[in-house]
Amino acid sequence: MADTGTPQRFYRAPCPGCGAPVEFKSAQSAYAICGYCQSMVVRQGEVLRRIGKMAELFDDHSLLQLGAQGRFEDQSFMLVGRLQYRYDEGVWAEWHALLADGGSAWLSEDNGAYVFGRPVAPAREVPPAERFRVATTTAINGQPYAVTSNLTATLISAQGELPRLPALGEPFAVVELRSEGGEAAAQRVLSIEYATNPPTLSEGRSVELADLHLSGLKSESGHEAAGRQFACPNCGAPVLAKLEQTKSITCPQCQTLIDMSAGIGGELSHALQDEPVRPLIPLGSVGQLQGTAWQVVGFQHRSGQSPGDDEAFGWQEYLLYNATSGFAFLVDAEDGWSFVRPLTGAPKLSAGGAKARYGGADYTRRWAYRAETTYVLGEFYWQVRRGQVTQNSDYAAGAKLLSSEQGGSEITWSGGATLPADTVATAFKLAERKDLFQRADVKPFSAAPSVNIVTLIVVLILIVVVLALLSRCDSSGGGYGGRSSGGSFGGYSSGGGHK
Repeated sequence: MADTGTPQRFYRAPCPGCGAPVEFKSAQSAYAICGYCQSMVVRQGEVLRRIGKMAELFDDHSLLQLGAQGRFEDQSFMLVGRLQYRYDEGVWAEWHALLADGGSAWLSEDNGAYVFGRPVAPAREVPPAERFRVATTTAINGQPYAVTSNLTATLISAQGELPRLPALGEPFAVVELRSEGGEAAAQRVLSIEYATNPPTLSEGRSVELADLHLSGLKSESGHEAAGRQFACPNCGAPVLAKLEQTKSITCPQCQTLIDMSAGIGGELSHALQDEPVRPLIPLGSVGQLQGTAWQVVGFQHRSGQSPGDDEAFGWQEYLLYNATSGFAFLVDAEDGWSFVRPLTGAPKLSAGGAKARYGGADYTRRWAYRAETTYVLGEFYWQVRRGQVTQNSDYAAGAKLLSSEQGGSEITWSGGATLPADTVATAFKLAERKDLFQRADVKPFSAAPSVNIVTLIVVLILIVVVLALLSRCDSSGGGYGGRSSGGSFGGYSSGGGHK
């Protein structure tokens, strides 16, 4: 044994599989994966026992790596282990962090989002996973939470030293809950993993990598060297994935939508796309919004239909990316532009969901509708598919917006505000085309210069004709169709990820 300069003392012994040294820095680590032969090793006192062999790591192109160090809430930590899980929408990782006080924490990395949490003990027996229904509320340890996901996961690989090691390849339930309606600083994420009996709980909050003051990350040059280029499975043209988190991408040559959730080394499933919709803002464009430089990395056209309506309506969403701030959405609907970002917490809903309270503001539900993805371009951090369907609800409090999307085992929330069309055009250096950005949220007649009655009648007739034509177009899935009940403020789509 040797002193590490912290309250911890590490233990080192030869691997029972190959004889290479296996090291335990944390007294709470019962398992380790040999870095040489991938043996799964369990520590029993001062004896190491081999319990099997771990699968190779899935190359997730993360900037994190073992040995990286940082600070969280005035305490330093080191990443000493990693668990990789797979669920229906892709892969996420849980990094085991050794704290300076000797405790353990977990840094969850999923779809470009991060949650830093610590293990918590339940005050009473945790209900079985099937008791947690998505979009309902519950209380854990006396605190109210909204159930945001209930999914099935499997461990696909592990690395380093770990306090727990679920059985490789065996499915188990994971439930995620989020605090309701609080201010940003009070938003909490509670994860319950049913890989053990009793289940393990971890509570934390959303963070950005910049907040953790990390050192020892993978170098950008190393990331580039790994490469993310492959041949399109449809036409053979080269496809380059530029983002580490990419789960879906379109071929720049034939616009085929390619599923990358199994990695480039896996079989690349794909779907042909027709009826292309041209984005008004080209992919790759960089714009300054709210003091941050955002790059357009993805674009999707979506259609919606409200209960009882015969006609559909359409809108566009641009996926924006910033290396430090993560992802955001710029939404182009017929009633105006909006800028929204994924939320960590969840609003507190009234009975029936007609009202929502979040961050001290009261919101009113304006629309509820079924949404479908009809066309996709670019890269996405979730496994986006044509025909993907969610149930959406949009809320507003003046210029502030909230949107929920529920699909399958998850409900995701995003929030933001409306944007003037001129602001969007100027941000992306398209001011000379600003007329193309104008939507129905521009000045009403009462704010316009005075007009005589004849002019007004002519204008109204023209509006009726145009709306009739647009309605015909929209019933076939294209354009900005007329609608009676709503659009979208944007958000995750159904693959927002449970972290």
